[in-house]
Amino acid sequence: MEILLAAAAAFVYGLGDYCGGRASRKLDSLVVTCVGQVFSLMLLGIFLVILGDPAPGLHDWLWGAAGGIGGFVGLSLFYYALAKGSMTVVAPLAAVVSASLPVGAGLFLGDRPSLIAYIGIVIAIVGIALVTGAVGTAHASTKLAIVGIAVLAGCGFGWMFVCLDRTSEDSGMWPLLAARIASITIATTIIFVRQLSRDRTDRPAIRVTAIALWAGLFDMGANILFVFANRQGLLSLVAVITALYPVSTIILALRLDHEKANRSQYVGMVCAGLALAFVSLGR
Repeated sequence: MEILLAAAAAFVYGLGDYCGGRASRKLDSLVVTCVGQVFSLMLLGIFLVILGDPAPGLHDWLWGAAGGIGGFVGLSLFYYALAKGSMTVVAPLAAVVSASLPVGAGLFLGDRPSLIAYIGIVIAIVGIALVTGAVGTAHASTKLAIVGIAVLAGCGFGWMFVCLDRTSEDSGMWPLLAARIASITIATTIIFVRQLSRDRTDRPAIRVTAIALWAGLFDMGANILFVFANRQGLLSLVAVITALYPVSTIILALRLDHEKANRSQYVGMVCAGLALAFVSLGR
């Protein structure tokens, strides 16, 4: 069940990343992040009321907030990189990093998957690497600086996964609330300070588009799916499956933006499917 939930989280993360990247082509990526997270915070509040879970202790609030900081940094940098570079390069590159960090942390903290699951992890990381266009020439060139930003974004995502894993199993979705409060506080503070530093005549209007709201909705939905999956399985397995999110991002980029994938990227997508099968069998 946890592998299906992780796969669903990957699919929904990919949808959110595509929407966020598209919105960031017209709006400031920081504004897109903030708008999406404020919208998703309202939805999370409704979800918490429905679940009715009691509020957890300080330990879970702190780990949730720490994860929120990582998620904010990752998402803001990721949307910026998606807006400035090729989705078929940026999304998978961030995914490789976001998978490697929690896999390493999980193994260090005591995760002991079966041999076939280890094979699945390796296939997943290789598959994601292939989807980056590391072999062959990507359709759209991406500057080295944007590649570096994508790597930092992956570190932010990986840190968020590790922090959410450190929360207690009976904390429900409350750590996500702590994460959202932390990330929104940072985002609004930065936006406010930037607005004050500009002349009144130079201040751009902060616009909200529907696609930014969709990005926030998908991101929160994926976070919830990840937490449910991680509570039932090992971090090293759940994280590597969740990190397959570039597949849905790339499919949308290929279909809607008419980007082109090379042969190695298609092989990487096949590897993603094989990895899902191996991890499912060996969990």
